[in-house]
Amino acid sequence: MDVPRDEAPDLSVVIPIYNEEENVAALHAQVRAALDALGRPSEMVLVNDGSRDGTAAALDALAASDPDLTVVHLRRNFGQTAAMSAGFDLARGAVIVSMDGDLQNDPADIPLLLAKMDEGYDVVSGWRLDRKDKWLTRRVPSRIANWLISTLTGVRLHDYGCSLKAYRREILRDVHLYGEMHRFIPALAHWAGGSVAEVPVNHRARTAGKSKYGLGRTTRVLLDLLTVKFLLSYSTKPIHVFGPPGLIAGLVGVVLGLYLTFVKLVEGHNIGQRPLLMLAVLLVLTGAQFITMGLLGEIQARTYYEATGRPPYAIRRVVSSHSPQPQEAPHHHEG
Repeated sequence: MDVPRDEAPDLSVVIPIYNEEENVAALHAQVRAALDALGRPSEMVLVNDGSRDGTAAALDALAASDPDLTVVHLRRNFGQTAAMSAGFDLARGAVIVSMDGDLQNDPADIPLLLAKMDEGYDVVSGWRLDRKDKWLTRRVPSRIANWLISTLTGVRLHDYGCSLKAYRREILRDVHLYGEMHRFIPALAHWAGGSVAEVPVNHRARTAGKSKYGLGRTTRVLLDLLTVKFLLSYSTKPIHVFGPPGLIAGLVGVVLGLYLTFVKLVEGHNIGQRPLLMLAVLLVLTGAQFITMGLLGEIQARTYYEATGRPPYAIRRVVSSHSPQPQEAPHHHEG
């Protein structure tokens, strides 16, 4: 459905693509069929993440024949998260759907996500209930990762790794992506005040091209999970994460120091060669360092909010007797 470029469509579908020359034509055709069946203004944003095969030429040919297709060519391979972020920045729809470019996600499931979103949710994530991937190298690590992410973030989903997700545009404005963090968007959106739901979706086996996923990404995902946990819990109060271990270490060090002082002054024993003395000094210094790090973090957090003018809260809407209708408020979230 043609939409004038100065009018924002209702729906944008963002797809990062890397070396998928054999799939892009079928991908475009299937997504276009799904969007046309919806009967609402829509667009596709395909992001070429520095592909080294014929993907770029294939995408340019598609863009020449489809006025509702935007193709973005990144200068090099930045990774799926960066490519997805670029697509989000250029998407114009009020609702943005993301999916993989390998045809394993089924575009026919887009209406399922939108129907769930119509129930009032801000993020709807796909759940590959019958996943068509290798059990040992893909499904087992994914189950472990899903359990860890759900446990640490408090947002329980069966399938964080499914790229087929739908988002309200205003939620994505408060989510900044880097590393491998695209899979954590539901948790980040929930932290920003969004509501999250999950629906079972179809998953298909790869029929062309090569998978870009492997066990090597597991380490990066785990490290990003630690970052997300810190951001969710302590980004505006870093002293709360560095302070307790610092106080405990310092207190234990002081107690040991007092004990050694008693041994030296009252009992008259030599303490210069005791390992306990070195431990007491080490604990006091470590405690001081942890507390100092927490205080520096507090200074940085406050400097950030004061410099950017962003408040550490999120407003969904404002209802006032001065305005006849509820007003959407600017969306902000904690750093």
